[in-house]
Amino acid sequence: MNLPPSATHTLSARIAERTTRVAVLGQGYVGLTLAAAAAAEGFRVTGIEIDADRAEALSLGDLVVPGVDENLFRAAVQSGNLTFAADAQPVASAELIFVCVPTPLLDGAPDLSQVEAAARDVAAYLTRGTLVVLESTTYPGTTEQVVHPILEEGSGLSVGTDFLLAYSPERIDPGNSHFGMRNTPRVVGGTTDLATEAAVAFYGQLVDKVVPVSSPRIAETAKLLENTFRHVNVALVNELTMLTHDLDIDVWEVIDAAATKPFGFMPFSPGPGVGGHCIPLDPTYLSWQMRRQTGRRFGVLEQAQDVNDRMPNYIASRVAEILNSQGRAVKAARILVLGVAYKPDVGDVRESPALRTMQVLHKRGADVRFHDFFVSEVGLNGGVARCVPDLDDEMVAADVVLLLTPHAAYDLESVADRSRVVFDTRNAYGAERRENVIRL
Repeated sequence: MNLPPSATHTLSARIAERTTRVAVLGQGYVGLTLAAAAAAEGFRVTGIEIDADRAEALSLGDLVVPGVDENLFRAAVQSGNLTFAADAQPVASAELIFVCVPTPLLDGAPDLSQVEAAARDVAAYLTRGTLVVLESTTYPGTTEQVVHPILEEGSGLSVGTDFLLAYSPERIDPGNSHFGMRNTPRVVGGTTDLATEAAVAFYGQLVDKVVPVSSPRIAETAKLLENTFRHVNVALVNELTMLTHDLDIDVWEVIDAAATKPFGFMPFSPGPGVGGHCIPLDPTYLSWQMRRQTGRRFGVLEQAQDVNDRMPNYIASRVAEILNSQGRAVKAARILVLGVAYKPDVGDVRESPALRTMQVLHKRGADVRFHDFFVSEVGLNGGVARCVPDLDDEMVAADVVLLLTPHAAYDLESVADRSRVVFDTRNAYGAERRENVIRL
């Protein structure tokens, strides 16, 4: 016997009244953004974070998680609705439970250990009439084949009969000033129609548009398609960049010209590679699942990964080309990297192509230094590189200033004025022509 519609209607009504308690497991940029948005909207929320130091810092009002909108976090803190805990006990009093833990790769395969651990924590405190939603990016079938049995076995309750289960992929884009939680549509797929209804009721309080789909597998696959689409198209323009350079064709002018077509084309920009948690890793979940279940390769994606993985080496080769034109070798050349985060205006260095580019240049014997407004130090081939203390002096002394992540705080005119040569890998200078600025 399934959970009666009246129970879901009551839950949806309580959601509309903001009287349901919310627990969010995982306080990275995804979980904390969700927790803060719900608290700011009037829900009583507990953010659960197994890193006790992070939980304590957040409890003190310190935003120690990169990629979270500070205004949103402050609004949530000031509301008094947001608290934090380092264990899962608050799940017992929550009616809405969200799992937002990392899903990295381990030896090229999805590592769901944190999802599984979070599901076990939820199961230990799960009560009847509760909605559980997985937000972590993962392969199709995870919600029903992994999370579902863990919840049932650990709680003694049944999905659909005693509690509801759904999947809704996160769509957070750290540093994006145009699209945030409110104006980014949310996709929701429940294991039952009632689960979808309850999840839609909740997310409808936080976002302008909720898109229900027929199952968690549809929602899981949609998320992977989104990131695979970007991965493949970035690879396309990256490979085009390598080809057009050899043909002495300006790839940026080519892209601008193609972008004038009002249909059938969407512009993507080349660069030193792809970074962050989503683009380099998430599509691998889809190719891994395809190989495992069908024995077939996801050829287009795997080729795109190869292209984007080659970009740090290509950037290093272009730096060597620039140095050669000055009569210098890479060995002992002084290279100043501007920006090591994976994208502008965030402090996240996960899978950043800037780090791989620095490693390649360092291995070739270059004296590699970096500056970043958001990052104080990074690992470099077994050692540690620290952000240079005096940017102006370093720009003057560098043989090449390598612009990898153009944070908005960089004064590009000043950079060009003080530098011998600037290698702009992100087209930060646009079509402006300066003799000492070389575009990718």
